[in-house]
Formats: sequence, structure tokens, C-alpha cells
Amino acid sequence: MLRELAESLVDLIFDWGYLGVFILMSIESSFIPFPSEIVLVPAGYLASQQQMSIGMIMLSALGGSMTGAFINYYLAFTLGRKILRRYGKYFFIKENALEKMDSYFSKHGHISTFIGRLIPGIRQLISIPAGLSRMNLVVFSIYTALGAGIWALILVMIGYFIGENQELIDIYLKEITFTVLIILFLLASWYAYMQRRKV
Repeated sequence: MLRELAESLVDLIFDWGYLGVFILMSIESSFIPFPSEIVLVPAGYLASQQQMSIGMIMLSALGGSMTGAFINYYLAFTLGRKILRRYGKYFFIKENALEKMDSYFSKHGHISTFIGRLIPGIRQLISIPAGLSRMNLVVFSIYTALGAGIWALILVMIGYFIGENQELIDIYLKEITFTVLIILFLLASWYAYMQRRKV
């Protein structure tokens, strides 16, 4: 049902062109997570038909993703600690959890943000612990943009080269997602290994 609703929303907002891409990606990256492929794959197809520009799609998608990420970051930054201190005990969150999170994100926030932006189901949420831990905004912005930009480019290119073949899109999307997850696992393992060597 959520997917059908999102597809209807896409049909409506795509009439707005690049502004529609920006708005949808802002929503996708903040409160209402839905598959970003239903926005960017069709946009990539329209680019292959010379109806949209890849550069402008990427600019709109990245701008929207960053806007949504900043919304989550600032809400967590300004309200998150107050909420956790007041209600955290009801969710078995201990008082020192924030201190541990602060310490973790001060050391590993960059790699966590980058990897998180590329994992389905997590990419929208990674901004919340970053905001809670008050991660450096410049670092957060750089690694959020890198992760969001890579994922957006993948989806746009799928739409550009495969077009309207939904069966092929589903196959390639699954294969690419699996490949990305493997690469991220290897990256995380290498990072953990390098951190252990520093100790």
C-alpha cells in the first residue's frame, strides 16, 4: 500500500520536474521512507529520452537527500537528548548511552554516515544518531553527500540504460544492492582492521 501511495505521489509531483525530484527525495530522506528507486529510476529513463538532464536530476536528488538528512540531524540535535533523558528509561536506554554514542561518533562518525547512507532501510535513519551525538556538521555533510550521491547515481544510471523494462530493473537493482552491501562489508572490515592496528 505504501508503494502504491508513493507511486501515485511520484506521478503527481513528476509534473513539477526537477522540483518534484527535490521534494520527493527530501521526503524520502527524512520522515517518510519509501523506495528512492521509484523516483530516480524513472527520472533516469526520462533523461535517456532527452526529457530531463542527468546533471539536473543529480543536483535535485542530492539537494533533496541533503535537505531530508539535515531535517533529521537538526531535530535529533535539538530535541533528541531531551527526549531520551526524559523517556529513554521506558525503552531501556541507560543514562550513559549518550556518552558512548558521542564517543563512537567522534571517532567513527564519518565512516558510519557514509556506509549508512548506502544501506537500504538505514540511509534515512543514520542522520538521527549523528545529530544526537552532535557530530561535526561539515564532516556529516561531506559523508552524507558522498553516500547519497553514489546511490542516486546508481539509480539514475539504471533508469537511463534499462528504461522501462521493469523485470530487468528489478533484477539489476537486486544484484547492484547485493554488490554494494558486499563492498560496504569489505570496507567496514578494512576500517575495523586499520583501527585495531592503531591501538
